[in-house]
Amino acid sequence: MSIVYLNGSYLPVEEARISPLDRGFLFGDGIYEVIPSYEGKMVGFGPHIDRMRNGLAAIGIELDWDHARWRSVCAELVERNGGGNLGIYLHVSRGADNKRFHAFPEGVEPTVFCMAFEIPLPQPADRNTAHGYKVSIGEDLRWKRCNIKSTALLGNVLHFQEGHAAGNNEILLFNSQGLLTEAGACNVFIVKDGVVATPRLDHQILPGITRLMILDILRKDGTIAVEERDIDRDEVLSADEVWITSSSKEMAPVIEVDGQPVGDGRVGPVWEQASQLYAAAKFDY
Repeated sequence: MSIVYLNGSYLPVEEARISPLDRGFLFGDGIYEVIPSYEGKMVGFGPHIDRMRNGLAAIGIELDWDHARWRSVCAELVERNGGGNLGIYLHVSRGADNKRFHAFPEGVEPTVFCMAFEIPLPQPADRNTAHGYKVSIGEDLRWKRCNIKSTALLGNVLHFQEGHAAGNNEILLFNSQGLLTEAGACNVFIVKDGVVATPRLDHQILPGITRLMILDILRKDGTIAVEERDIDRDEVLSADEVWITSSSKEMAPVIEVDGQPVGDGRVGPVWEQASQLYAAAKFDY
């Protein structure tokens, strides 16, 4: 039986209750994070909490929780759910009002909900055994503040479903200018002639924690060149390698885009090298 945290209490998930007037339920008015934990060791805890706090500030939710308090809840959830390999989901909504009204209510306490769920171990950084992903291509139709990790994910869900319905693992999105933004639930990297590139951050792109860590790790190592810049559709289709990255997938190699093989259709050597560097340093964040 899974144990969750809800507004100060730890209880079985079957007993967790929120008001139907909670603004997270009515409007998707909230912020969330997912932090991987392997045998009690969390990946990117500090950057995840920084992004959570930034997101809450961006939408005007006041919650006076510091890193230590979040860490305490995460550690307790891991212990109460038996340890192992877990994803820790953190969710803060604006809270429950006594009516449905678009404007922010006053004097309402935020709802804090957290849970842990089993996740698989990342695949080994071996290009000969790694699972390659297949992705679709689509036009990015989401809202214009994708840099905020909002719980209002319908736009992402519809795009992800588009790729899923086509029999693919994900979908790569391009804006009206034909520039790559991100995937339905991931950031995107390409490799050409040994150089790794990813779209620069703006309002169209979530500042992914795995993205941040990969860029930092590769720059510190210095053996693989990295760039943050605009990337168009032709560059994606002619890339030697394509990766999709997230906290749950870490670095997933893409072997097919819109029915066309990426490079030679096999997982690439730059992915293997970068994955090994990431695996060696990911618990340092």
